[in-house]
Amino acid sequence: MTINFVTEKVNLRVNGRVATIEINRPETLNALDTDVLKGLVCKLKEISESDEIDIVVLTGKGKAFSSGGDIKTMLSNRDDRNFFPVMDCISELIMTLYSLPKLTISAVSGAAAGLGFSMALATDYIIADKTSKLAMNFVGIGLIPDGGAHFFLEKRLGETRAKQVIWDGKMLSADEAFELGLIQEIAEGDLQQALEARINDWLSRPTQAMIKTKKIMAEKNRPQLLKVLELEKYGQQKMRETIDHHEGIRAFIEKRKPNFIGK
Repeated sequence: MTINFVTEKVNLRVNGRVATIEINRPETLNALDTDVLKGLVCKLKEISESDEIDIVVLTGKGKAFSSGGDIKTMLSNRDDRNFFPVMDCISELIMTLYSLPKLTISAVSGAAAGLGFSMALATDYIIADKTSKLAMNFVGIGLIPDGGAHFFLEKRLGETRAKQVIWDGKMLSADEAFELGLIQEIAEGDLQQALEARINDWLSRPTQAMIKTKKIMAEKNRPQLLKVLELEKYGQQKMRETIDHHEGIRAFIEKRKPNFIGK
């Protein structure tokens, strides 16, 4: 992918040693379409080459962090020739974010759902607003999680609890997500103030030592994450062919409960 992909759907601000990447699709609750995915990858790669930046904050503009993959994009990508490039773009984003030689923080307000939640889990630290909602809700439309979620959930929860979270597909409150160990911090007051406190704490530490620890762990885990992303890619394609997925999409559009039959 070209590193100079330009889109207004992703904003980048730099303040000293801190870069903030903001998803800029508030009208869709920051749903992730192909332009956003490519824009995020390019901004992250641009940041990775800077020796001046130590911390990267990922956030969404408006009322949500990210509502997940764009349903309209999913509906338009019924053809495998369109689907697999999108999945490859998701994989590149997750690998770039997880391996980024910077300290990364997801600042979550509103919803972090589906692929949006997977993306947050790929960062080093998640701080969420007290009223935020987090969901690994792929099962609601007959799909499996992607964006490396199988890897990240198993790392944080263990296999048994990870499967339960995936199969339930429940919307979790910030308190529930914290109790499970899916997020590191709840902002009791203003999210921005809590975020700044975390940033200032990290800036007072030897960040290069922290980043080196991250890089060692990321390099160790890289083969497993790549394998999970590959399995998710082909597994998701199989799910897209099921009757249950087609019913889940119709029910979502028609705003009704789906009638799944296990086919």
